[in-house]
Amino acid sequence: MSDTATLEYKGKKIEFPVIEGTENELAIDIKALRASTGIITLDPGYKNTGSCESAITYLDGEKGILRYRGYKIEDLAEKADFLEVAYLLIFGELPTKAQLDKFHNDIREHLEVDEDIKKIVDSFPRTAHPMGVLSSLTSALTAFNPSVVNINSEEDMYNAVVKIMGKFPILAAWTLRRRNSKPYDYGDSELGYVENILCLMFKKPNEKYKINPKVVDALDKLLILHADHEQNCSTSTVRIVGSSHAGLFASLSAGVSALWGPLHGGANQAVIEMLESIRQDGGDTAKYMKKAKDKEDPFRLMGFGHRVYKNFDPRAKIIKKSADEVLADLGINDPVLTIAKSLEKQALEDDYFVKRKLYPNVDFYSGIIYRALGIPTEMFTVMFALGRLPGWIAQWREMRLKQEPIGRPRQIYVGENQREFVSLDKR
Repeated sequence: MSDTATLEYKGKKIEFPVIEGTENELAIDIKALRASTGIITLDPGYKNTGSCESAITYLDGEKGILRYRGYKIEDLAEKADFLEVAYLLIFGELPTKAQLDKFHNDIREHLEVDEDIKKIVDSFPRTAHPMGVLSSLTSALTAFNPSVVNINSEEDMYNAVVKIMGKFPILAAWTLRRRNSKPYDYGDSELGYVENILCLMFKKPNEKYKINPKVVDALDKLLILHADHEQNCSTSTVRIVGSSHAGLFASLSAGVSALWGPLHGGANQAVIEMLESIRQDGGDTAKYMKKAKDKEDPFRLMGFGHRVYKNFDPRAKIIKKSADEVLADLGINDPVLTIAKSLEKQALEDDYFVKRKLYPNVDFYSGIIYRALGIPTEMFTVMFALGRLPGWIAQWREMRLKQEPIGRPRQIYVGENQREFVSLDKR
């Protein structure tokens, strides 16, 4: 196999290096393209453009493979907890018992935010979308932590990581408590990381929060499954904002805003909204399965198939079991969840969906679980952000340590040519 690729333009041939990744992925290195030829590539949405070399996450959409730092997502979801996976993503290796204990204890030291943050939370109307609130609060942390992270100091980097890992769940939970007119709470530092997230969100005043192991296990798995997903929209946003040497909190805030979009992190919210509309129309799932198969019908079955995974979503296989266990354990009688189970069963047995490999994806099952836990639909993407936090941190850290250049895409201008200015009285 040649290690160069040749581009011929106007009779001139130019060779470019071919880069091969550790999983045999190939890329043409075109850094010198414009300097050599005066032309650029055009790739709307960057679907065929690699923005970086990364050692964090590998996915193969055709084969349904997802690995963090070389570890199969199936093994991590089954054998590790969320903090172990967060440590792995950020620092590159699974922690020892001593490292994990220190990581957790150091995060506990930051289970508080400046009291003035409460004033900012209170300044939002209760109807404000939680993702807008979360993005603003994350950005506001910069004002209360003005010192710039010294990327050349492992200690500074580590302290920044444990600080945001401790404070981010508080900000996320307070967006919910503000919406529900509940007093703000700092949780219980004696609890595990995932247990404390639930405590922060649902603890009632003057009551000790009761832990449901099945709920904790389901949320732990969901956070792991959402922890990173290669160069998606929000992750790329965190990297490109950070490439300007913007701070960690500011870069994370930009990632939250990118995740907010319905084409990205809002997919699980769209699933529940679809199920609600089916319920309001009488709950006839067969009718909507038929609509989904009609190319002339604008209806789309949300939560089935995936933009990246062309075979199956490996995360969906893992979380389906947890969804079943949570629904059974909580004994919830919810017509919307009944509709969801009916759609799932029909899709898995319908030749149209099976042949096209339109299986339920992780967004389908995560929406079901969050609804069963009593989390409002508008909070679903906030839960996604809680899981994606360590991935964003890892990507930001990798980008800064590699001293990647500032992101600056090119464009092809298609506007007017040079024109003469016409004075106001002659227009």
